[in-house]
Order: sequence, then C-alpha cells, then structure tokens
Amino acid sequence: MAVNLDKEAYYRRIKRLYSNWKKGEDEFGKVDAIVVSVGVDEEIVYAKSTAIQTWLFGYELTDTIMVFCDTKIIFLASKKKVDFLKQVAMTKGNENANGVPPITLLTREKNESNKANFDKMIEAIRGSKEGKRVGIFSKDKFPGDYMKSWNDTITSGGLEKVDISAVVAYAMAVKEDGELSLMKKAAAITSEVYSKFFKERVMEIVDADEKVRHSKLAESVEKAIEEKKYLGGADPTTVEMCYPPIIQSGGNYSLKFSVVSDKNHMHFGAITCAMGIRYKSYCSNLVRTLMVDPPQEMQDNYNFLLQVEEELLKHLKHGVKISEAYNAVQEYVKKEKSELASKLTKNLGFAMGIEFREGSLVVNSKNQYKLKKGMVLSVSLGFADLVNKEGKKDEQKKYALFIGDTIQINEEDAATILTPVKKKIKNVGIFLKNDDEDDDDEDGDDAEELLGKGARSAALLADRTRNEMTAEEKRRAHQKELANHLNEEAKRRLTERQGDHQIQKARKSNVSYKNMSQMPREKDIREMKIFIDKKYETVVMPVFGIATPFHIATIKNISMSVEGDYTYLRINFYVPGSSLGRQEGNIFPNPDATFVKEITYRASNLKTPGDPSVPSTNLQNAFRIIKEVQKRYKTREAEEKEKEGIVKQDSLVINLNRSNPKLKDLYIRPNIAQKRMQGSVEAHTNGFRFTSVRGDKVDILYNNIKHAIFQPCDGEMIIVLHFHLKNAIMFGKRRHTDVQFYTEVGEITTDLGKHQHMHDRDDLYAEQMEREMRHKLKSAFKNFIEKVETLTKEQLEFEVPFRDLGFQGAPYRSTCLLQPTSGSLVNTTEWPPFLVTLDEVELVHFERVQFHLKNFDVVIVYKEYNKKVTMINAVPVNSLDPIKEWLNSCDIKYTEGVQSLNWTKIMKTIVDDPEGFFEQGGWSFLDPEGEGSGAEEDSESEMEDETFNPSADDDEEQEEEEDSDEDYSSDTEDSNFSVESEGSEEESGKDWDELEEEARKADRDSQYVEEDTTTASNTNNKKRKLRPSVPSSTPNKKKRRR
Repeated sequence: MAVNLDKEAYYRRIKRLYSNWKKGEDEFGKVDAIVVSVGVDEEIVYAKSTAIQTWLFGYELTDTIMVFCDTKIIFLASKKKVDFLKQVAMTKGNENANGVPPITLLTREKNESNKANFDKMIEAIRGSKEGKRVGIFSKDKFPGDYMKSWNDTITSGGLEKVDISAVVAYAMAVKEDGELSLMKKAAAITSEVYSKFFKERVMEIVDADEKVRHSKLAESVEKAIEEKKYLGGADPTTVEMCYPPIIQSGGNYSLKFSVVSDKNHMHFGAITCAMGIRYKSYCSNLVRTLMVDPPQEMQDNYNFLLQVEEELLKHLKHGVKISEAYNAVQEYVKKEKSELASKLTKNLGFAMGIEFREGSLVVNSKNQYKLKKGMVLSVSLGFADLVNKEGKKDEQKKYALFIGDTIQINEEDAATILTPVKKKIKNVGIFLKNDDEDDDDEDGDDAEELLGKGARSAALLADRTRNEMTAEEKRRAHQKELANHLNEEAKRRLTERQGDHQIQKARKSNVSYKNMSQMPREKDIREMKIFIDKKYETVVMPVFGIATPFHIATIKNISMSVEGDYTYLRINFYVPGSSLGRQEGNIFPNPDATFVKEITYRASNLKTPGDPSVPSTNLQNAFRIIKEVQKRYKTREAEEKEKEGIVKQDSLVINLNRSNPKLKDLYIRPNIAQKRMQGSVEAHTNGFRFTSVRGDKVDILYNNIKHAIFQPCDGEMIIVLHFHLKNAIMFGKRRHTDVQFYTEVGEITTDLGKHQHMHDRDDLYAEQMEREMRHKLKSAFKNFIEKVETLTKEQLEFEVPFRDLGFQGAPYRSTCLLQPTSGSLVNTTEWPPFLVTLDEVELVHFERVQFHLKNFDVVIVYKEYNKKVTMINAVPVNSLDPIKEWLNSCDIKYTEGVQSLNWTKIMKTIVDDPEGFFEQGGWSFLDPEGEGSGAEEDSESEMEDETFNPSADDDEEQEEEEDSDEDYSSDTEDSNFSVESEGSEEESGKDWDELEEEARKADRDSQYVEEDTTTASNTNNKKRKLRPSVPSSTPNKKKRRR
C-alpha cells in the first residue's frame, strides 16, 4: 500500500485512548481488553469501529480486527494492510512511541478459518488484566463468515461483552487543532453550497414561480458539490454529503435528520433545509429556514428562535453538563414564550466529528456528560406544528421553523459558530407580495374553480389587460402615499424640535495682558517702535504716543509696501461687520465698543547721521515676525477646532488570541502622515486596530461604526473596507468620520510607450496573474468579514454595494460611479468618499430634467433641515428611471423639475417658519402632479419665483425681487412661443401654400398667447405687491391656459 500514515497523530491518539482506559471511569473500568472488528458492508456509512480506525490511521481498514490489551496491541489484517500498518509497528528511534504498547501484526489467511490467529488473540485477551470482559461496540454488526466466526470465537471463549461506545466517543470528542481545521473547512464548504447554490436556486424558483419537487431540489444540491466553484478551492474527491439534503415545506415537517425529502412540490411559505458536508472524513451541518412573504407572527416566532439559539450558545461552555444547558434553554422558553415550550424540538443537537451524530452526546435533559474545550457540536433547534392564522389553504395553515449550526466549545466564552451563514429575518425572508398581487391571486383562484385549469391562464391574461397597473402608475401611486406621509412626519418632527434653539457662539476674547506687570519693558517700546511679544502672542504698537497691545487674534492681515523713500506697514483688524468666514461666527463679546479698523505706519528708508540703523528696519522685522506668530496661532487654533466636539471613545480591548481576524498589507485613507504607509488591520474584542509599519495605531470601535462597506474589486482597481463613523476620531492631527483600508489589485498606471500585442505571452500571463490575485484578495477580504460578523454576533454587518444599480454622477469635482447598498448610497473608490445614509434622507429632487438635455442633477434633502443639502451633478438622463425605481423601492419620496433652485434660501425659509411652510402644502410645491397643481399652481409658481428664486441674493430688496419675477414671466412667454414655433417647423413634406397657411395660424395663436400671458403677468405683479413673502394657501381663481 503506497499510502503514508500519520505516525505522530497515531501515537498521540493511542496514548489518549490508553490514558482514558487506565483512569477506569465509567465502562472503561469494567473491561480488561478492547476489541474493534470491521467487516465489509457498503450500506453502513457511520460506525464507531470505522470511526476509530479513521481517527487512528486516517483510513478505513475493512476485514481488520484490532485487539487492545493492557500491554500489547494485536492487528489481524490482509497482507497489504499489514504492510501499511508496519509504519506504526516499527517504533525504533521514535520518541513519540514511548509509552505506547508494542504492536503485533498477524496476517489473515484467506483460504483458512484463521483459527490459529483467533486463538492467539483470545490468549492475549486472557492475559490482559483479569481477562474476563472485553469492550466492544454493540451496535456495529458486520455481515460475512469472517466476522461471524470471530464473534463465535469470543462467545465460545466465555468472554463477557461490555459496550464501550459512549466512553470511546467521549474520548474522541475533543478535537485536536488539525481535526478542528478540517471541520472548519467542512463547515465553510457547507456554508458556500448553501449560500451560493441552494439559496440562489430557491430565489430563482420563487421568482419564476416554478414547480419543483423537494427530492429533485435535494438531488441538485448533491450534484452541486461536484462543481469546484462551490467548494472554496477544495478537491471534489475529498468532499461528500453527510446525508441527503432534507428540504421540507407545505405543512409536512419532521425536524429530524433521519427523514428524506419527499416528492411534493415546494410550497412558497416556510421552507426548511438541512444539509451537511463531509470533508476528509470530518462532518459539518447547517440548517436554515427560508420564508416567502412571512406574516408578522411567523417573523416574531423566528426572531424568538434566534434568541433561543443565542441562549443555548451562552450555556455551551467547557465544564458545563449537557443536561444543564438543555434545561436552561427550556426555562428560558417557558419564561419568555411559554406557549412555544411544547413546540420546541426534544433534542437541541449532538456531538459531531468523524461520525455525523454521536448518540451518546445528544443535547437533551438526561445527558450527564460534561462539555470540554475543543468539542464540536451540531446544534439544531426548531418549533414544530405552528399554526399560521392567515393561511387559507391546507399547506399554508401549518408551518415549522428550524435552524442549526456547527459550533465549537470554548473554555470561558460562548460557543463559536463555524457556519457563519446569516440567518436574520432580512437574510432569510423573501418578500414578494403587495395588495395588487393579492387581488390577482384571489381572482386567479376563483377563475380556476369556475373555469377549470385550462381556462385559467386566459382569464388571468384578460383580467391583467383590463385592470393591471403599469410599473410607472404603481410607482406614482406609491409616491403619492409617500408624499402624504412625508409632510405629516416632517411637520411632527419639526414641532417636537421647536423648543431647541441653536446658541450662536461668541467670538473668543483673547486678552493680551491681565495686568500691567505682564507688560514688557523693552527698549523698542520706550522708543515708540513696534514690538512683538512672542510669549503672549501680542503686538505692542505706538498709538498717539502710547504703547498699546493688540493680541495677534485681532489682526486680520498685514501688508508692507515701499514707495519712494518710505516704507509703509498697513495692519487691518477684525471688526464687527467684517467677514470672519462661515464657521467662525462674527459675534464679538462687546459689539457696541469702538474698534480700530486699520493702522498704517510709515518709516524712512534713508539713514540719517547718528542713527545706528535705517528706521524702516523696525517695520520690516515687525512684518516678518507678525506673519510667523500669526501662522503659529492659526495652526494651534485649527488643531483646537478639530478637537472640538470630539466624543471620547472607549478603550480598545485587545484580544491576545492569535487567531484574531487579520488583514495584512493594507493602506489607510486618509493618510496618517504625508506619505501613504502600509499596515495591518486586526479585529479585537470591541473594535479594529490598524497598525502601520512605522508603529502608528488607529483604533475604530464597533459601537462607533455607522456603516461598514465592503467594496469588492469587480471592475475596480482597488478593494476597500470603508467605515463611516457615528462620531469623528482624531489621527494625523485632524478629525475624520470616514476611514478606509484598501489595497491595489492591478496596475493603476499603464505604460503607453510599451509595444502591445493581443497575443503577447507576457501580457496574457500578467492578465492571468491579475485575475488570480483579484480572486485571492476577494476571498481573503470575504473570509475576514465573515469572521468579524461572527465575532460581533452580527451586530456589525458589512454592506456590499449593488453595482448593477449604480449610476454615474459628480458629487464633488469628478465623475464617479455611485452605488446603492442596503442602507446607503456610496462611492468609496475615489477620495474624498461619498456616503449618504438613506434613513436620514427626507426626499430626493431631480433638477434640470428636460428632453433636450443629456444630464440632470440630483438634490438630496435631509430630515435634519439645518444640514446642507447634497448635490450630485451631471447624472446621465438614461439613469433617471432606474434611480426612480430604486428610490421607490426604498420608500423615499422623489420629485423632479426643469430648473435649478436656490436650496440655501429654501431651507432657510422652512427652518424660519416650518408651520407656515406645511400649512401651504409643504413639499408639494416641488411636485408638478401633487395636490398643489391646478388651481393652486399660480401661487406655487409665485412662491418659487419670489421666496425660492435661485438667482436672488440674500440681501436683495423686495423691489429687486419683483423685477426678477417680471423677468422670469417674460422668459416663460418666450419659451412657450419658441416651443410652439419649433413644433410647426419640425413638420416636413408640405408645399409652400400649406406652410404659409400654418405660419399665419401660428402667428395668430402666438399673438393670442402673448396677450393672454401679458395679462396674467400684470395680474400676478399686482397680486405680489399685496401679499406677504410666504405664499398664500387660498386658491387662485384665475383661469390658466395650457
């Protein structure tokens, strides 16, 4: 047999078996020898005899008898197997073999009864301890004459048989590191097959409304493990199913692993799926329930089942009795939802390893075995025979919920889940129904009953033709509902916040000297020269012969010029009314005081006899030093301002475990220093730590992360982990709310001078290497994310952008691809990043939406009206419909218009008088099809013209506003005329007489329109002078011409 045997593993494990035997606990204390006999039976998948062979040798050895005595071990096998076992029989020079009983190898004779070999083994058993009782695995019964004759020999020898299955299973239950890695790999493959194949297939079936039998779907899962893409790089020959996948739905549920998938069609309700995959002889298991349009009660029961599993995992720890963990869960269910206690599965799991189910280590109320660190269990719990009160058909009335995972027992912490497949309601729920579809279903059922199955499709088709709304109509109806809800919600929110007034911050008063004793006594001051006190950051200047100190903060700017024989130094000061910048606030502590606005000093450039230096030297030195002090002061102020409002974070709790999720060779943005530096990101107990190669550290706590975005490298040159924070953190002397870690996956720059050919081997090889690198990085990042989500118990979830829903736009200076995620709209590949939280969005307005324009702009208005609106420019017009569809699906109200609006002024008007704004229709002024259209449209257009005029400045007078209104109305007339004249010119293929007649008609029409519009404009202007700046809610009775 040209197969290598892991000798070190054999020695370790045989020592463990003997040490447990010598302790003499439970059944081990009752036996004098242990007999393991394995025959040939293709139908037996799991047996303790074959499991112990695989555990010791890594292979199953058929027709082999093993006898473990007190002082020696005897193997009886065929010649090839004896050659294989010689690898462990020869112990010379191997230190690990110390303490292991010597092995005697007996070769089985095929043509003989093997009586001589059997006698030798019986003799060895009699010589072991008392030689009366042998330990066997009573459930393992192999057919064939060879096994029968051996069993007869034991019986005839008068030896008493004792079943030691449970104690051997307990000895094997604690897994070594190598075994754990195999089981983790098996669990990962199971997760991949479930996520990438089964779940996707169920989604396809539901979407297409296919009829698929449970048994056929189970077969397709079994075939899927033959494809390498689902196996995470594992060799398909090392992978097999632990049991045929069990898929159940439609009211027929049995929450056990001994059942098989029936031949009924899959029902779109609660669909349970159990599957387990075996990798290199080690098992794993996963159970999930997918729910199609689950009613609220089903969702509540499912969420409670998740809580029950969490409770179970808390109790499954090293040293805890299995029965105690089970009873704790039972008590929890009775306390929280007593009506579900009787519905809970009788067993909550079992130990797992080489054998799929270890019968002696089942999680139930009777099991007295204690859990040990390193054990691996399959926990599976569910509620059976639940009643769906909303169900109408038989298959809808009953349902079951079933979840399960492969877990590893830890010493102190709760058990670790090895199958990190998301199982929250949003991950397993498939929501399809709406009211229209419900009506269609009812009509369809009636048609089937009345007309029979053959006529049903025709009846439905006719019904849809008459009644079914188009996608655009449905969207408009939904938007109308959102508009009503939006105004009500916004009004309520603003009313609640009415008491909150922003306190405007006064400008900080900087005092140079608190008393005269601090005033410097320098020679320059006595000589009436300008002196700069660097210690107190003060400029002492002579004013009317008196040395007067001015703090550096009061100086706005300085300038120096030379004109002829004189040098001039001009110093400008901050005074009330001067612009201090938007963020600084221009409120002075005492604005009624008298302020110095500027001072100019003049000094001669000519040196007079007797003077030690040129007089202008003092001004030149003062100019230079003031600039230096001013720069230092502004830098310090900027740093203090950055630190202002920083929320103190908790300390990072370092996890010293080496198996922490970790990613190496990443760059951080924004940079810590001038140059970008590589480093590694490691996940700890309560947050991430980035450590650069230079030793800089940046900590990001899980509870401070608002959005965690994973941007894969598909179609991108970098792969990114982006964190948008709730509260800013400080590093690199600046505050940051967006931090990302990335690495490059391809060449950002291309050498255009290089000669390229499509069949160039070097280029083909480079492309292949890049593809492999992309795949490798993607897998590494995904693995990191899954581990982090498991570590945080899915409290931190990474969002992945939907590239298919992405659209081009320019939120900053350059155009980039903006992609929606489940809770945000992001672009993380460009810097600065762009991120909008959808929950914070009030509405979205599309500007410049016109047929002859290729682009339009998107304005995002936030629920916090004091926050500046976000503008996305230059969005291609072909993205308009997809964006509308996406916003509609997210329940976000959108509107559109043909012109750009002055949003600063609009938002100021709303914040100043929210009640007046909502009394006059609120946001309906943006919607041309809202309730404000028709009779009230005039007043709305007046509101846009006057209050929200984008061209008007904040300081304009009312007369200027009226002039702009008149200009706007005349522009409208011109545009109306041009549209009509364009329409007539576009027609072709007519003779001159017809064209002349049309021209005359067009002139008459345009004259009429012009007169009518002029009258309307005059009427509007009269009205404007009478009404206040806020538009009136009274409908205007004036007739409009379309």
